Amino acid sequence: MDRKSLFILFVCVGLFLLWPILVHKIFPPVPLPPGATNQLAGAANQVERGTNIPVLSAATNLLAPPPVMQPAAPEELQVIQTREARYTFTTHGGGLKHVELKEYLESVTCDNKKKSGPAALNKRGSVPALALLGDPSVQGDGVYKLAKTATGGVRAEKELPGGVVIINEFQPLSNFVFLATVRVENRGAQPVALPAHQLVVGTAAPVGLDEDPNYLGVYWYHNAEKKDRHVDQGYFANKTLGCIPGTPRTQYREAAPVGWAAAHDQFFTLALMPKEPAPEIVIVQTNLPPPTAEERAAFPRALAKPFGFQTSLGYPAMIVATNQPYVRTFELYAGPKEYQTLVKVGARLKNNVDLVMDYDGFFGWFAQVLLSSMNGLNKLGLPYWLAIISITVIIKLLFWPLTNASTKSMKRMAALQPQMKAIQERYKEDPAKMQRKMMEFMKEHKVNPMGGCLPVLLQMPVFFGFFLMIRSAIELRGAGFLWCCDLSKPDTVAYLPLLNFPINPLPLLMGVTMLWQARLTPAAPGMDPVQQKMMKYMPLMFLIFLYNFSAGLTLYWTVQNLLSIAQMKITKASEPAAAAPAAPARPAAPAAVAHPRKKK
Repeated sequence: MDRKSLFILFVCVGLFLLWPILVHKIFPPVPLPPGATNQLAGAANQVERGTNIPVLSAATNLLAPPPVMQPAAPEELQVIQTREARYTFTTHGGGLKHVELKEYLESVTCDNKKKSGPAALNKRGSVPALALLGDPSVQGDGVYKLAKTATGGVRAEKELPGGVVIINEFQPLSNFVFLATVRVENRGAQPVALPAHQLVVGTAAPVGLDEDPNYLGVYWYHNAEKKDRHVDQGYFANKTLGCIPGTPRTQYREAAPVGWAAAHDQFFTLALMPKEPAPEIVIVQTNLPPPTAEERAAFPRALAKPFGFQTSLGYPAMIVATNQPYVRTFELYAGPKEYQTLVKVGARLKNNVDLVMDYDGFFGWFAQVLLSSMNGLNKLGLPYWLAIISITVIIKLLFWPLTNASTKSMKRMAALQPQMKAIQERYKEDPAKMQRKMMEFMKEHKVNPMGGCLPVLLQMPVFFGFFLMIRSAIELRGAGFLWCCDLSKPDTVAYLPLLNFPINPLPLLMGVTMLWQARLTPAAPGMDPVQQKMMKYMPLMFLIFLYNFSAGLTLYWTVQNLLSIAQMKITKASEPAAAAPAAPARPAAPAAVAHPRKKK
């Protein structure tokens, strides 16, 4: 490859790396319409056809929920604690304001001087979880009365016009779960029509300012189809082919039996599990409070305009008869996406823990096995970075015979290349016969054209399993390795000035090892010389794709490359020793033939 081609290649690599920054500069994100902050952000009035409840007019903006009555009374809080979490309930909405997880930090930093508080779910959302949204006849002034119950829970109560009373009761259970009961009573003399309303699941928002917003989303389970749905930034961005800007969406709505809904970020989730399926799900993209100047200095990559996904379950209008209370029961899981913990509440999630963990699909099984293996090695005393290396070594040993045979097969194919080219030249006018002769030739010399690809194909499920496992394994959050203090995130050590581009050593080291391995790998027979040179620089594409991935994944791939290089070296070193005994036998044959001639 000449200098001009190399220059063009490196320019393309640079453009790929800087592409997200350039797109952000050329097409800055369109800010959402201003939403309510520090107050209840309500949903529009929605009713089923055939009711006499007012329907939202077409002129009303559906792109953002209109503000509702702002509570005039000062906010009061009630706090209950369990071994795992600290729950804070508010009088503004009568729901769960936020949940603090005692065993997890909000942000993991390499600087010990920067102390982080506990991870808090729904902290950045403006609407408390399990609050009722709707028109004023459902919310009133938005202020509830809070009181602790004799069983250690919290009771929120509010009386609406017409004698309707809403009573929310919350009782903590175990494993980050608490029981919630929403009770609607009619204490008046006449039946009362309660308009359509929504019950808030929570807001999917980054727990820490340094978290990747691409991991935000909402999973929900379609009871009728027996499958999950996922809504994330891709739906709301509404870009053609994922890159051409379109008209942004800010609301997702679907009428379907909802078995459960989980608003999540990369490592934590708020999962609401109704006893009876809800008839509708509503997800609204909302603005979150921007980071302060101090937070921006601590986290340079924090979004200047953060966003979240406010999630609610929708219920139709109903008639509440006198002395016939309407009761809905829910369980709310507010905690980490930790596999064994979620398994304990699996029945309430319709046994779909894999969906919450992003372990669904073909590669999910590999992710589960790798996660169990990593945690098992950690329980034996190995730190997580050493557990990842150990799993990589074990996998390499398991594939060693196959890879070794593949390397030898490729070398034999390279040695037979002149004869194969001769066959191709002889039968070039008859492709079918040429293919048959080639197969006979390879069968005669015991070589397999797919031998070089098979080991790579067999290891791809393991790679994707590692990818799925590492991106959501909360066990790696805060696990260190040399200069890297968090294996669940890129090992950024500095930023380039002006561009704010991160410097990640592990992906760079991975790219070097991939280039080294590509140069040692025998060329595939029949490949054009230009293609061979291009293949040697193909690892640069992997460097681009994996540059901002977690350090745990790049650590695995780097160790995998080093082991492959070592195997190639060992295989190459063993070949001369195996061929050495056969060398002296070659001159002996001519000597035996020459001896009779001398007698004559």
